[in-house]
Amino acid sequence: MIEIIPNVHPIFVHFTVALLIIAAGIHLLSHFVSSSGLKTQMAIVARWNLWIGLGCTVLTVAAGWYAFYTVNHDTPSHLAMVEHRNWAMATFAVLLGIAGWEYYLQRYGKSKGWLFTGLLVIAASLLFSTAWHGGELVYRHGLGVMSLPITAGAGHDHTHDDAAHDEQGTVSGHTAPAAESAVSTPKKAAHTHLPGTPPHKD
Repeated sequence: MIEIIPNVHPIFVHFTVALLIIAAGIHLLSHFVSSSGLKTQMAIVARWNLWIGLGCTVLTVAAGWYAFYTVNHDTPSHLAMVEHRNWAMATFAVLLGIAGWEYYLQRYGKSKGWLFTGLLVIAASLLFSTAWHGGELVYRHGLGVMSLPITAGAGHDHTHDDAAHDEQGTVSGHTAPAAESAVSTPKKAAHTHLPGTPPHKD
């Protein structure tokens, strides 16, 4: 696994994004709920998501710093990495402020009004933007990716049937071209056979 995923940043970041955005969403929805019992339950769920998400964020940031200094990259991807890092650190600072405020409100039994919810929604928006820039690093610049599919010709020219793959990785009526695998061998020059001439083995 370590050979495929050179660092654990991609693992922790998914928990950070999911839990904190859920926390913001539940806080926002709680303002439109009239039932006090349901509102209390939503506050408890949102608080657990917030604090577990913040714990994952600490691990995410630590793993992100490690990735920043260890992932192979070129100049364009380095600039994208710096932009992603700046978004991440600004978002992390806002989340730490929210954590301190939430602790204060909870400790002294104060309600979380629209101001707290609004700041949490803003933090969730910053987090979404940070995640977007992180996705750009992988899907646009290919950082942390061991290999990419190699395509030949103008497009991906084959069809898929509904049959199951057999042990050799083929499908009825379909065999994936060798050029599409992550590891490929150089192709020989194309050649044809005259009619009536049996094919020969190279």
